[in-house]
Amino acid sequence: MSKNMMNWISDLFPLCRSLTGLGTQKTLSYFEKINPELKRISFKTGEKVFDWEIPKQWNIKDAYIEHENGNRYAEFSKSNLHVVGYSSPIDKIISKNELFRHIYTQADQPDLIPFVASYYENNWGFCISENEKNNLPDGNYRVFINSELVDGVLELSHAFIKGINDKEIFFSSYICHPSMANDNLSGPAVLNAILKFVKEEFDNLRYSYRFVLLPETIGSIAFLSKYSEELKKKLIAGFNLTCVGDERAYSHIKTRAGNTLADNALSAALIDLDNVITYSFLKRGSDERQYCSPGINLPVCGFSRSKYEEFPEYHTSADNLNLITQKGLEGSFSIIKNIILAFEQGLYPQTKVLCEPQLGKRGLYPNIGQKDKYDKIKTRWDFLAYADGKTNIFEIAKLINKPLKEVNDEHQLLKTYGLV
Repeated sequence: MSKNMMNWISDLFPLCRSLTGLGTQKTLSYFEKINPELKRISFKTGEKVFDWEIPKQWNIKDAYIEHENGNRYAEFSKSNLHVVGYSSPIDKIISKNELFRHIYTQADQPDLIPFVASYYENNWGFCISENEKNNLPDGNYRVFINSELVDGVLELSHAFIKGINDKEIFFSSYICHPSMANDNLSGPAVLNAILKFVKEEFDNLRYSYRFVLLPETIGSIAFLSKYSEELKKKLIAGFNLTCVGDERAYSHIKTRAGNTLADNALSAALIDLDNVITYSFLKRGSDERQYCSPGINLPVCGFSRSKYEEFPEYHTSADNLNLITQKGLEGSFSIIKNIILAFEQGLYPQTKVLCEPQLGKRGLYPNIGQKDKYDKIKTRWDFLAYADGKTNIFEIAKLINKPLKEVNDEHQLLKTYGLV
C-alpha cells in the first residue's frame, strides 16, 4: 500500500509533465494501472471552463543551447527543467545579448536551475544556474527547441468509491510539474496510497470518497466546471495534497471559512506533532484557491509537510529525490489515514449508558484507586464525557487535546465493549 510511494515517485521523476502532453498522460496512465478506479476525463483545446479556456497541447522532444564552438548548454536531455514550460518551437542563431533575454536563473541560489513556465502566452526560453549563465562565452548561439503546440486535450484522472452514505470525502493533487519530487510527485503518490487504503481496508464504507489527479489551476477549474454542483450537494470535507514528502514540518492551509469539518479534521490529526504550522487562507497558493472560491465554496483545506513557497528547494532543481523520504511520505499518509478512520468508525460517537459507565468490571479502569493510576485512563474518561452524539470526533480530539490516532483507538475500544 503506502510502502511503494517512493518507488512510484522514482519511476515518474524523469518525465516532463506540464498542463498537457505526453509526460502528463504517461503519469496519469501509471497511476491508473495502480488504481484502475481512476478514469480519464478530457477537455478539448478551446473549450470554455468558467472564465478560462483549455490551452493547446504541448509536447517536447529535445532542446538545447549550442555555442558556435560546439559546446552545448541547457540540455533538455539532462534536465527537463532547462526549458521554460510551454516553450514554442525555435531553431535560430542569435547573439549572446539576445540569448540573455530568454534565459532565466535564480540569482539568490546561483547553483540551482529554476522552474519557469509560460502557459498562456507564446514564449520560449531556457533555465540554467546563475553560475552557468555568468560563465557563458561570448559569441553567437544556436537556440533549439523541438516542441509543438497543437489542438489536443487537457486530461485528468478521477475515481469515485461509493459508500453507504452519499456524503463525500474528497482528495485532490496535481500532476503538472516537471522533474520535482516534493512539489509535484509526493502529492499524487500519497493520494494513490490513500485510494488503495480506502478500497482495500473497508468492506462497507460509511462515506463515499472522491479522488482527482489534475493539472494545477486550469485542471481544477475544468474539473469544477463538470462536477461543482454535485460536489456542493455532497462534499463534507476535502483535502488538497501538495508537498507532502519531506520531514521538516506539517502544514495546514485553512479553507476560506477557516472552521470547516476539513479544517477540524486536519487540526485534530496534527495534535502533538512536532513543527506544525497553520496558515490562513490568505497564504493559499494551490488548488484550494479554486475549491474555496466564492460561488463554489467547498470545504477543502490544504495539507503539506513543508508548504509550497516556504522551503528553499521549492521550484528549483534541488527539489529532487534527495529531498523527500519514505518516512516523510508515510507521515503524511498516516495523517490522512487517521482522518479516514475517524470518519469510518463514526463521526458522532454517543455513549450508550447514562452517567459514567462502570469501567472497572470491563477491565477498562484500575480496580485499585490511586492518584497516579488515573492519568492512564483520563483520555477514556474525557472521550466519554463528550460522546453526546452531537460533538464530532475531531472536536472531541481538540477539546481533550489528544492526537486523533489516540482518540480513534479509544473510540474503537469503547465500541468493542458496547459503550458507544
